[in-house]
Amino acid sequence: MKPPPDPHYRHRFPAEIISYAVWLYHVFSLSLRDVDLLLAERGIVVSYETVRRWCKKFGQSFADRLRRRRPRPGDKWHMDEVFIRIRGVQHYLWRAVDQDGVVLDIMVQARRDANAAKRFFKRLLKGLLYVPRVIVTDKLRSYGVAQRTLLPDVEHRQSRYLNNRAENSHRPTRRRERQMQRFKSPEQAHDFLSAHAFIHGHFHPRRHLMPAAAYRAIRSTAFNVWQQETGARRPA
Repeated sequence: MKPPPDPHYRHRFPAEIISYAVWLYHVFSLSLRDVDLLLAERGIVVSYETVRRWCKKFGQSFADRLRRRRPRPGDKWHMDEVFIRIRGVQHYLWRAVDQDGVVLDIMVQARRDANAAKRFFKRLLKGLLYVPRVIVTDKLRSYGVAQRTLLPDVEHRQSRYLNNRAENSHRPTRRRERQMQRFKSPEQAHDFLSAHAFIHGHFHPRRHLMPAAAYRAIRSTAFNVWQQETGARRPA
């Protein structure tokens, strides 16, 4: 398997600066020019196009490393799909989260029929390597077809009111869609959102459900993992 790109290799700027730029772009609702400006304020002169190339080259690999380091997600999957318009054509962003709001995976597709649902289920099962106890969806019939075909022994709950966990997880996507003035292609949307889901989620636990001391401890751990996995700080 091809190793992930190394931010230390053949780059004029050190890995600390590259990982910091990728972190800014994915964790906050900033444009490429905003990141360019923040770096310039710190004496780092790069163009917004350089930031874009860094995010495209390293964003997904950083997200994959964070995904491998996280604990096993929960056994209750919430699934939902939301429409996104790309160059005037309607597409669907499929997303699955567990009962704690942790993003399991996303997928951009042109349809939301039974075949699209099966494709998304297969992607989830291949990436997570375990079967859930319960899946919760809205009343789209495509979910029922995919569940009966691929997860016949798993309990399937269908209700528009039980699936708020998945519906709320779309909010960061909507903010970035507005910031980026819509996505330019399905491939660009999938590549960005796939990386964004895991990097943004890594630094945004469900803060309102934990005391301040626990949140600070989790935040400190998140920064340590990020520094190790992005090459900004080599393990001792």
